[in-house]
Amino acid sequence: MNRLLIVGILMLSTAPLYAQDQQQNVDKLKVDTRNAVGVIGADKRKTRTYCQIIDLRERQQADQENNKNKNNKKKDKNKDKNKNKKRAEALSQKINQLQKQLEPEFSRIDNVLNHLDLQSPNGREIALIIQSLYESCPE
Repeated sequence: MNRLLIVGILMLSTAPLYAQDQQQNVDKLKVDTRNAVGVIGADKRKTRTYCQIIDLRERQQADQENNKNKNNKKKDKNKDKNKNKKRAEALSQKINQLQKQLEPEFSRIDNVLNHLDLQSPNGREIALIIQSLYESCPE
């Protein structure tokens, strides 16, 4: 699945940011985002870790969609359900371990994504800042 599509879906599913009432907060979000992206982007190891998180999240989302489709078509056997559950848990644990390596910058970016409104000019500007980090990841 295309990374930018995943980013877009994540951003569209987040709660809106009311920029008119929170201009000062929006400015702080921009600064925090630039700083976090700059710290991660300046360090090759951190960039690689960030890209691994994105890859694992994509895999996690694809697995969830596949499991949902399988469940809609037929009932999975208990073995398959347990296997899928173990795989999902392993992916979540790996993602959590990698995220800890990027703290506090990763939390800042994740927090911004949770408050982004792509309908606003400020939201689109912040999304472009984050997108620059995604573009540094190999396909």
